[in-house]
Amino acid sequence: MRAIANKNSLTTFSRLLTATTLSFALLAPQISVAQQVDEDPSALAMVGDALIARPLGVVFTAVGAALYVVTLPFTLAGGNAKQAGKELVVGPAEATFVRCLGCTKSGYKQDPAE
Repeated sequence: MRAIANKNSLTTFSRLLTATTLSFALLAPQISVAQQVDEDPSALAMVGDALIARPLGVVFTAVGAALYVVTLPFTLAGGNAKQAGKELVVGPAEATFVRCLGCTKSGYKQDPAE
């Protein structure tokens, strides 16, 4: 009985690792073309972003990656796998990882000295 439970947990971990790897692979091109953001968020916006929005973004990215993997056969057959990947994985990942803390638009905030 323990062997079955260990095998199931290993399979689940393997699937999660695959989905995470796929999401970062799809995110890599988006990071390289991120645009500059000119926003000046408040301290409250930064705290809310760090405590609420970013953790939810990580969850949405993981769920989107899992949904993308599950729906991949159908999107490949329909010819819109790229669009599904962008909406389900890249969009949430970009909002989570390619955005300055407290900003509302995705992109990198440049240092004024540069």
